[in-house]
Amino acid sequence: MTKKSASTKTAAKTTARGGARGAKPEGEAKADAAHLRTANNALVDHLYLSEEEFATVAETLQRNLATTICLYLKFKKYHWDIRGRFFRDLHPAYDEFILEIFPAIDEQAERLVALGGSPIAAPADLARFSVVQVPTETVRDARTQVADLVEDLSRVGKGFRDDSQTVDEANDPATADMYNGYALIIDKIRWMLQALMDDDRLD
Repeated sequence: MTKKSASTKTAAKTTARGGARGAKPEGEAKADAAHLRTANNALVDHLYLSEEEFATVAETLQRNLATTICLYLKFKKYHWDIRGRFFRDLHPAYDEFILEIFPAIDEQAERLVALGGSPIAAPADLARFSVVQVPTETVRDARTQVADLVEDLSRVGKGFRDDSQTVDEANDPATADMYNGYALIIDKIRWMLQALMDDDRLD
């Protein structure tokens, strides 16, 4: 048997067992994995959610997952770049905040998978969905960094609160509760950073 015929036979077996080895998730949010014709996907479903309810919940999970990853990266970028009088304050503080944010990445991704979705991971998709922009330039100034983060955290916190109501109305109180917990963490971090901005020495 030639190599070509052998690979064709393997591909045929794969198709017979449920489709191609890989397939792109469906829907506007690129999240719906319940209807893919691919291997090991036969039992994937949306649990108690209708197709419409899943689409609503999945959009929020994809967006918030991308936002959380980008917020993590932004904190790390500023952690590396900070210089000056407040280095000793902000350099470790950023890492402390990251430790509070980081678990949400896996939790949101796994929540989406549990509901029959497939989480985004490609850099281009993260940038498209995220409401936080990861810096491409080096920012050394403490006030500039902190003000930028406070603005981002204000937007992210409001997003979690709004999405909590949205998914609750879409028959998913579990995801709503998860978002409420994240909003609490984000609000606390925002408060701590905003408090620093009252210090004139930050200028």
